[in-house]
Amino acid sequence: MFKDPILQKLYKTYGPHVFEDKSDRLMEELIEAIINQQLSGKAADTIYSRFLQLFKGKQFPTPEQILKIDVEKLRGAGMSYSKAAYIKNIAQAFKDKNLDTKILRKMSDDEVAIELTKIKGVGKWTAEMILIFTLNRTDVFSLGDAGLRRAIKNLYGITDEKKILELSETWKPNRSFACWYLWRSLNNG
Repeated sequence: MFKDPILQKLYKTYGPHVFEDKSDRLMEELIEAIINQQLSGKAADTIYSRFLQLFKGKQFPTPEQILKIDVEKLRGAGMSYSKAAYIKNIAQAFKDKNLDTKILRKMSDDEVAIELTKIKGVGKWTAEMILIFTLNRTDVFSLGDAGLRRAIKNLYGITDEKKILELSETWKPNRSFACWYLWRSLNNG
């Protein structure tokens, strides 16, 4: 899969990876990505679980349910005011049908990122994570991801952004897979 000897070694260590198309759960994935921003996995999981408990249902809440819930209840689940507002912005975008998953599936990666970042609170990093983990795009690299930068520093000794981008170009058309293996190297390094 990779000509890069470091990625070949990671591939042999961790085996093949398959990304799942979760585009039918785009709103849920966006909200979870917002909750995960700048948090450890455990803290994010706790807040996400508390968020779901606010709605007491077995299914993910509808945009209308999210818009109706009081911001202070979202805060009580562990979110900042800004994250609570961003989650409501996402719900509003879905209620207003500003995001259509069928259309997004047909767009280029850059077009999808532009559409997603129109929602206040959804930045480039979040759009890139959605492209990789929700829309199953195989050739996305997130220069802004601190974990990827740390893995590249650890494995390649590179910290310069231009050189990181040049390195990532050598992984085309499998940069999303390269990202996954780089993240894995951090978990077990």
